Amino acid sequence: MSGTGSIALAVNELTIRFGGLAAVDGASFEVKEGEVLSLIGPNGAGKTTAFNAITGYTQLTGGTVSYRGQAINGLGPERIAALGVVRTFQKTSVFGTQTVLDNVLIGLHLRSKQTPIAILFGFPSVRREERELREAAREILGFCGLLPRADIVASSLPYGELRLLEVAIALAARPTLLLLDEPVSGMNPVETESFMALLGQIRKQGITVLLVEHDMKMVMGVSDRIVCLNYGRIIANGSPEEIRKDPAVIRAYLGERYARAQS
Repeated sequence: MSGTGSIALAVNELTIRFGGLAAVDGASFEVKEGEVLSLIGPNGAGKTTAFNAITGYTQLTGGTVSYRGQAINGLGPERIAALGVVRTFQKTSVFGTQTVLDNVLIGLHLRSKQTPIAILFGFPSVRREERELREAAREILGFCGLLPRADIVASSLPYGELRLLEVAIALAARPTLLLLDEPVSGMNPVETESFMALLGQIRKQGITVLLVEHDMKMVMGVSDRIVCLNYGRIIANGSPEEIRKDPAVIRAYLGERYARAQS
């Protein structure tokens, strides 16, 4: 597992302050094209805040963020997503009253090339595009293992499948960099293993992944590199094997019990 070597995302001296509190304090890291990089650390370490800053939901106090050489700090979430930087959220965010298929269609309609007039008068191009989008939505659901659920209301899905649906909606936006915020939170071990396999298929599509996750088995199993945050600062950056043995990471996050179990 490795990226191509070229830099997809560059975060330089990222600083986020809320009043006198530095939620992220001078963090710098890079994500290479095609790799899976994980951000780990204790609750409150600044991981989700960093996600929010990268994707335009939180303003930077200092530092810069660039994607494929273009500065994206200061841009709104919609413009950042249009560049291919797409995220999921820690709390599941789907359209609960819509069907599973319609949830993905909502994401796909952002690609629509139809004008309001064409839609109003029902031009043939509108009907043709609608068929194409529905087929694309079914392909995405099949990719995520949700096609049998296509016609049921999203709110009736079990929690693990709701998390998968959120990923499917994100994939509908055609990301080139996918940010996943605790995607297996609340999943059982079988669901987590299935998600790890899905993540492998996502990266085979050429999608770069930035992951925040507390499940260390998953993190160690899917990551090319891992960055550990503590109190808003990066305390380690390296391969899973390096992070597993890093004394600062063990003290701040993994714990001695984890270290003994891995030895």
